Amino acid sequence: MRVGYCIDSFDVGGTELNAVRTLEALDRQSFAVTVFHFHATGPLRARYEALGVPLIRLPIGPLYSPRTAMQGIRFMRLLRREHIEVVHTHDLYTNIFAAPWARIAGCRVIASRRWLDAAPRPGLLPLNRWSYRFAHRVVANSALAARLLVSKERVPGRRVVELPNFLEERAFRTVSPEARITRRRDWGVPAAAFVIGTVARLAPVKNHEMLIRALPRLAADVHLVLIGDGPSRTGLADLARMLSVAERVHFVGQLVETTNLHQFFDASVLCSRSEGFPNSIIEALAVGCPVIATPVGGIPEVIVDRRTGLLVPPDDPEALATAVSELRRDSVLRAQLSEAGPAATRSRYHQSVVIAQLEGIYRDSAREAGDRGALLT
Repeated sequence: MRVGYCIDSFDVGGTELNAVRTLEALDRQSFAVTVFHFHATGPLRARYEALGVPLIRLPIGPLYSPRTAMQGIRFMRLLRREHIEVVHTHDLYTNIFAAPWARIAGCRVIASRRWLDAAPRPGLLPLNRWSYRFAHRVVANSALAARLLVSKERVPGRRVVELPNFLEERAFRTVSPEARITRRRDWGVPAAAFVIGTVARLAPVKNHEMLIRALPRLAADVHLVLIGDGPSRTGLADLARMLSVAERVHFVGQLVETTNLHQFFDASVLCSRSEGFPNSIIEALAVGCPVIATPVGGIPEVIVDRRTGLLVPPDDPEALATAVSELRRDSVLRAQLSEAGPAATRSRYHQSVVIAQLEGIYRDSAREAGDRGALLT
């Protein structure tokens, strides 16, 4: 089956990582994939190149520009030339651009909803809602996102499919105790420290500020490791200095590697103000790292308070500090959460489960007959 895979960029982010990991996991004997993309470079491009799949750039301009219209016509012709059967768009920009042209080309269209209400510009949300009219299926990465597709976007429920993020088998693998000690030492963390950490882009929506504001309320040997980079880094470093905890905050930067980084923490913390379905949570659970998180977006679908993790209110550093202190002193709770994590993720979020579902969606879409040229209502 020939699949057109549409992505915005090769940058590192939740949607971008999920897209490349999905392609790496697809059955290449059954699916021939062509990747259409808007931006030419980025850290993840090498992973696509390693797969040997065709990469075709569509250098669009502003959505309403003649240049974008010309690229749309080119895209339609490429789909027909390559005999693409199913087009899968992965993000807001590719939904808006690719879904209409793919539908005109006679392809079956699978669009995506991997966020809640956030958008680069508010004006894009109505355009994205319009693009769903061209899709035969809209894949949501959480139950909440699926409900919003029906209630807010007015997508008929029969066209909505929930397909969660997934974990490869390597996400469940742990390193030796010696390797764990070495990695923490390389990050400048004292050997006896209790380490809380997060793997997330340093952006306001992730609310790393809440983590740093919790540190003065915690014992002096509690250290914070921040893995990721982004526009908030300078402000977070300034805040750590202002609160006199800079020596306890370790900015590691962006790490692109196959090792599950959460295993180097004693607790993985995510303080987001908004989320769709964060990979970070299920990655931490997979290696038995206790999780503390805010109950936003799809997080409560995974973290059941005191069963698979601890939930704290958003923007409440005091509650976060209390949860960290409890987890540190209560070894029984820590062990219970550590044991619950891998089992909770393997049965629902393992690659073998989720990719089989996606491949089924592709096959069902290609088999479906009907009005390929008319808009669905």
